[in-house]
Amino acid sequence: MGKVKGSRAERELVQMFCEAKWGAIRAAGSGVSRFPCPDVLASNGQKVLAVECKSTKKPRQYFVREQIAQLREFAQRFGATPLLGVRFGSKWCFFKIEDLEQTQNGNFVASSRKRSMSFSEILA
Repeated sequence: MGKVKGSRAERELVQMFCEAKWGAIRAAGSGVSRFPCPDVLASNGQKVLAVECKSTKKPRQYFVREQIAQLREFAQRFGATPLLGVRFGSKWCFFKIEDLEQTQNGNFVASSRKRSMSFSEILA
């Protein structure tokens, strides 16, 4: 995803969390840091979410194996629940790592046609 489109999606997600009365931040340097770091961190004081964000107009979004491993590692260290947030067009869908399909080359794919969670479901 392009940097501008990706940053816009991350800011939109942070705004959604804030409007739901959660604390949320975009993690500076996510994707370019040598340390594992998600795109968005959010919490309501009881639940902590580490979200890797993507935005696409296509019905499928691919994630490289290393990206998933880093999200899993960060979330474990931080005590957060790791999630993949994909905005398919204008609709946000959220996936647990274990709900992603694995491709033949070991990467992962999220599909707008597969079971996902809505924003209200991840807040619950």
